[in-house]
Amino acid sequence: MTAAAHDSPTGNGDSAPGWTILVHGGAGVLERGRLGAGEEAGARAALAAALEAGAALLRGGGEAIDAVEAAVRVLEDDPHFNAGRGAVFTYEGAIELDAAIMDGRTLDAGAVNGVTATRHPVSLARAVMTQSPHVLLSREGADAFSREHGLEQADPAWFATAERRRQLDEMKAHERASPGGGAFDVHLKYGTVGAVAVDRHGHVAAATSTGGLTGKRWGRVGDSPIIGAGTYADDRACAVSATGAGEYFIRLAVAHEISARVRMKGETIEDAADALIGELGALGGAGGVIVVAPDGSGGWAFNTPGMYRGMAAHDMAAEVAIYGDE
Repeated sequence: MTAAAHDSPTGNGDSAPGWTILVHGGAGVLERGRLGAGEEAGARAALAAALEAGAALLRGGGEAIDAVEAAVRVLEDDPHFNAGRGAVFTYEGAIELDAAIMDGRTLDAGAVNGVTATRHPVSLARAVMTQSPHVLLSREGADAFSREHGLEQADPAWFATAERRRQLDEMKAHERASPGGGAFDVHLKYGTVGAVAVDRHGHVAAATSTGGLTGKRWGRVGDSPIIGAGTYADDRACAVSATGAGEYFIRLAVAHEISARVRMKGETIEDAADALIGELGALGGAGGVIVVAPDGSGGWAFNTPGMYRGMAAHDMAAEVAIYGDE
């Protein structure tokens, strides 16, 4: 398990905190030698670009909610990750996208599940938050809301990649060879993307976006669009975005539980994140979280061999990592 790594900054010369942003691109069997050189370099470049998209806003005095949306939009456009372009296929060969966003200032939140044509699901989630009375919209209704509110649409072919199609074919071949043995992408990486940030005013925000699990069926919904499971933000505690085996994150309400431990028990984000990832592992779940607090401290915890991740702050240059020993 790798824990949070950036201590509370000293601020910017007064009592105000400095800004911090973290991103993730999934956790899983990410070991040295398993990724091709091109894949690794591309993923690192995308993480760095996402960090800079968010950091540029925060550096200029922008708000955390804008920074996390901007960072996630970059990752949704990059086929290295399981969100937006490059999302995994369902069992039937479709692509269905989930996303959520939350503002720690007000506890306002928006989420979508099973959308099929919105280029940036995270921006659709934000539109649900700001332009509807609801928190979570699903499937055909979410698609209709997206069109009615002028969100950028994309053809299904834009989201699809040959590698994700290969993964679905491989999963089905494994299922045929071992009937009843379970399918899904448990032996692959979880490529969900997310971002958390705190701005110079001490406000936190979180956003998460995913294509779910390879071969998902029956309208399966994971943790990413579930406020309190895979996404949560509260200025009284912290902001959290998760990636991994969603069913376990839902059962533990991981994102909210981390926030609650910080707010109610006074735990550090490091201790709270470690505790929940420990509980996740004890149940048999795999994955990780990124966390940031209003004082500017931030980092991650995961129980997998690696996790695509990165961090930047007002007092440190951007850093990205993949493997557990980085």
